[in-house]
Amino acid sequence: MNAELITALLVIGGAFLALLRAVKGPTTFDRVLAVNVFGTKTVVLLALLGYIGDRTGFLDIAVLYALVNFLGTIALLKFVETRRLG
Repeated sequence: MNAELITALLVIGGAFLALLRAVKGPTTFDRVLAVNVFGTKTVVLLALLGYIGDRTGFLDIAVLYALVNFLGTIALLKFVETRRLG
């Protein structure tokens, strides 16, 4: 087994653990943080797949997804805090 595959499997395992934390809780902020970690693991996996497959376009997609993940987390935290987005 090569190192890239082992790394991808470990990232997927970490994403699964974050998904479990998102379901389990116990607080809303724990769930939001777990969803953010899941998004970050997705960005890492996209970048890793781009490296493995020698596709530089995957890195562009990973950066774009990281930006959307960040903005979504900020919006979700604002909604949780104030119960409105405006």
